[in-house]
Amino acid sequence: MSTHDGPKHRVLLVEDEESFIDALTIGLDRDGFDVTVARDGQEAVEKFSAGAFDVVLLDLMLPKVSGLDVCRTIRQSSDVPIIVVSAKGEEVDAVVMLEMGADDYVTKPYRLRELIARIRAVLRRHDHARETPDGAMAVTEVGPVRLEADTRRCYVQGREIKVRKKEFALLEMLMSNAGRVLTREQLIDRVWGSDYVGDTKTLDVHIKRLRTLIEEKPKDPKHITTVRGVGYRFDA
Repeated sequence: MSTHDGPKHRVLLVEDEESFIDALTIGLDRDGFDVTVARDGQEAVEKFSAGAFDVVLLDLMLPKVSGLDVCRTIRQSSDVPIIVVSAKGEEVDAVVMLEMGADDYVTKPYRLRELIARIRAVLRRHDHARETPDGAMAVTEVGPVRLEADTRRCYVQGREIKVRKKEFALLEMLMSNAGRVLTREQLIDRVWGSDYVGDTKTLDVHIKRLRTLIEEKPKDPKHITTVRGVGYRFDA
């Protein structure tokens, strides 16, 4: 019997190991999720295009089409939460996936309870991000960077650049506290949520990408600076 009240969230489970498929399908169904299974990357892209899903659980090592390409394809048309599942030793690939737009990753073997907690956390953050108050036009401008909150647009020296949802939220947090050092914990709590239990490398990946977008010399940043042992600061 489901422990979840209300409509079921639809999960696209992209996995080719039958032992994981069986255990996850049973466990997720019991916890109130409606699971659709894709056993290779090509099937994943086809099923995602044909259906409406609330979250994607994406294994990295897939037949036919890689997990990286599946993530890239989904991100071209959707901001649906994607949780990457990687085996031990694939950490570099997981970081690349975060750069490609994945929201979180878990490492095999994992506990079902932890995975469900991660799923619920990304769903809450996704729902919260979509709630925009009426008339919430807000512009933040510091140094060469301008952010428009209502349209989620970013400009550097007047030129528009494309930033992903999490990158925008992170940059907005840093810029609205310009000149002030923000700890890694503060940034993670505000951008990913206080219930985030993933690796803090997620923050570093997003900081690195933002620097490549807004800094003249990303390896010698003048705006998004590191305060060693503490966190980050945005300097005008």
